[in-house]
Amino acid sequence: MISEPSQKYRPAHVISNPERKWPNNQITVAPRWCSTDLRDGNQALINPMDHERKLMYFKHLVQCGFKEIEVAFPSSSETEYDFVRDLITHAHIPNDVWIQVMTQARPDLIRTTISALEGAKQAIVHVYNATAPIFREIVFKNSKEETIELALNSVKLIKDLCDEHPETKWCLEYSPETFCFTELNFALQICEAVKDLWCPTESRPLILNLPTTVEVNTPNVFADQIELFIRKFSDLSYTTISIHPHNDRGTGVATAELALLAGAQRVEGCLFGNGERTGNVDLVTLAMNMYSQGVSPKLEFQNIKKTVEIAEYCNRLPVHQRHPYAGSLVFTAFSGSHQDAIKKGFAYRFENNEEIWSVPYLPIDPNDLGCTYDEVIRVNSQSGKSGAAWLIEQNHGLKIPRALQINFIDKVKNYTNRSGCEMSLKEIWQLFRDSYGVVNKPGLQLINYQSKSIEQVQEISARLNYLNEELMIKGIGSGVLSALIDGIKNNFDIDINIKDYSEHTLGVNTQSKAVTYVEIHSVNQNSYFGVAIDTDSLKALLQATLNAVYNFIESGDKKHSVD
Repeated sequence: MISEPSQKYRPAHVISNPERKWPNNQITVAPRWCSTDLRDGNQALINPMDHERKLMYFKHLVQCGFKEIEVAFPSSSETEYDFVRDLITHAHIPNDVWIQVMTQARPDLIRTTISALEGAKQAIVHVYNATAPIFREIVFKNSKEETIELALNSVKLIKDLCDEHPETKWCLEYSPETFCFTELNFALQICEAVKDLWCPTESRPLILNLPTTVEVNTPNVFADQIELFIRKFSDLSYTTISIHPHNDRGTGVATAELALLAGAQRVEGCLFGNGERTGNVDLVTLAMNMYSQGVSPKLEFQNIKKTVEIAEYCNRLPVHQRHPYAGSLVFTAFSGSHQDAIKKGFAYRFENNEEIWSVPYLPIDPNDLGCTYDEVIRVNSQSGKSGAAWLIEQNHGLKIPRALQINFIDKVKNYTNRSGCEMSLKEIWQLFRDSYGVVNKPGLQLINYQSKSIEQVQEISARLNYLNEELMIKGIGSGVLSALIDGIKNNFDIDINIKDYSEHTLGVNTQSKAVTYVEIHSVNQNSYFGVAIDTDSLKALLQATLNAVYNFIESGDKKHSVD
């Protein structure tokens, strides 16, 4: 890079539009969508799709709801030509879907293109020629007049050939390629000439496709260009204003959204933004942006993983893990503060029976795209107390108390710091069981017990397995739990107290298991926890207490014992 880029580069031209209306507009309806994955996207691949891949992709685009699909550049190769013929002759095209094909403004290529469409019920013929000064003067060395003549000669030939095939419903699409850096008045002039020659009608409409062939300016400038083009165009009857944004500046989606605000009615692009250089506008992101604002995009991505899988197979290119809406990590939170906010958002939504989606850090419900909540929170060394607790609650039904969450996250952090890796759900659950007992911790296990009440005093006799040896303990107290604690103190010569305990069922019927959480304190106010699950809630309470006691004993910290 040079220190003074102004010596080498000039800013793109900004047009004047003081009466602009688009900043106050909102997108309230979906545009017409046209997928160019099979043409523009395919041409950009290292290894273009073979017939099998193209057909698979075409069928999936139809399933997603696309009604206009640019399927090929028939004159470019035998493979492309044959694919169009196969779609038509083997009836792969639904009655409500328009296939679109592209051709350069050359008579021989146009004839081949129309030939490929023979027998189609309806088809869009997309012809283009470059109109910007840099192309007129450097690449083609054509004057404005010669550039217009090239476009009109091509449109006239297409019109004549279409007249020879009245069985097909035809639509012309004309693109002044490089529109975004073509003089606006010249773009208007050449498009007006095309319109006048084609004479669009209801049965033979026109699409004027205005591409950002190479992004050269900020999205607001393109919006001004679109708004002014529409305002100054003489007659748009039976004529659709379409856009084809590229992503050279990384603002393809914003460019498309602002152009729609400015009055564009149709968008061409590719799933996940595939295409030359940095790609075409990403139709998945664009559609889901609308969906997140309550606007139906008229496209279906309810199984986004399937769409990703097909795109990756057909394109032989990966979809980035952080790709908006579709990446494998976009609904995933590792950060502790994010996890805590998400957990509270889900809790609030459940407790208040909220219909309108409003969960922190999740702009849309992952379920709407076929993703599960298991993917939302994942645990590594950066995670907070809420993450692991949320996963255990979602998958095992345990609503872990806050103090226990704090204790457990220290164990999780120690684990992840040692491994340096993310913890799987299986590893989290195993660590929780190993740490707090949960079910039949072998260290200090309740085999059976008997209790009785004598003059408002509860007595207990409990048979325990302690490190694979049986022992009997006896104690008294105001209740069964305090009697057990009394027996433990006497038998193990330790001083502990119950700090807190809680329980809940793991189901809604009376036969459901109960889970109990117990926190005990040593004389120095250090906490130890135990958890147990049992169909007998009292037995679960006693076992959870024993699990906490064993964790205290196992700590080996003698200063906690009675001197």
